[in-house]
Amino acid sequence: MTKRHQKAWHQLNAENSWTMFKVLSEFVEGFEKLNQIGPCVSVFGSARSKPGSKYYELACEVAFKLCEEGYGVITGGGPGIMEAGNKGAYKAEGLSVGLNIDLPFEQNSNVYIDDDKNIYHRYFFIRKVMFVKYAQAFVAMPGGFGTMDELFEVLTLIQTKKISEVPVILMGTEFWTGLIQWVKGTMLDKHNNISPGDMDLLPITDDPREVINIIHEFYEGEGHAELEPNYTLL
Repeated sequence: MTKRHQKAWHQLNAENSWTMFKVLSEFVEGFEKLNQIGPCVSVFGSARSKPGSKYYELACEVAFKLCEEGYGVITGGGPGIMEAGNKGAYKAEGLSVGLNIDLPFEQNSNVYIDDDKNIYHRYFFIRKVMFVKYAQAFVAMPGGFGTMDELFEVLTLIQTKKISEVPVILMGTEFWTGLIQWVKGTMLDKHNNISPGDMDLLPITDDPREVINIIHEFYEGEGHAELEPNYTLL
């Protein structure tokens, strides 16, 4: 290794050390702001959905009804479905949390987030922790790769018992049915890569009222977690 390469290596290690302080700072800020928010539901979906479109308006409606039932709403803080979730919470005068992320495109803070609950993140993995740790349920609207990433991360954490089991509800039967058929027919039936009971983790609906019923029935059942943060995660 040349002296130039050695110098570059040492500089990289020094930067990695400072990165740890940035990570810790971001965790501390998130925990301090969210520790007292109370029961919430994370709503995620496409940043590209426009106001007036089917799923934008559906996300707005389900967020409104969640807040009527006493839940706060957590979103990624940006446009599209995220904006719709915060807008529904805002209209219901409920708690509206936005977990923003620095991105080169698409992501700007929407105007429906509570001023003191608009949290900016540099790192995706910290943002995901906040999404999961403070949610008592998840509502997945139609979306792209980011939505799939968030959905399957939650399912993996539940499956591996890294977090307590919570409701994960898919909204939009037209969008999600094909994926669920593939999961059952290929993952489960053909290759046995998941357990039959894992299919129970994925109810699908188009009805905001049913979302509320699924959450209520889950927490009224025996042996399920209380309405509190997922302390198993960190």
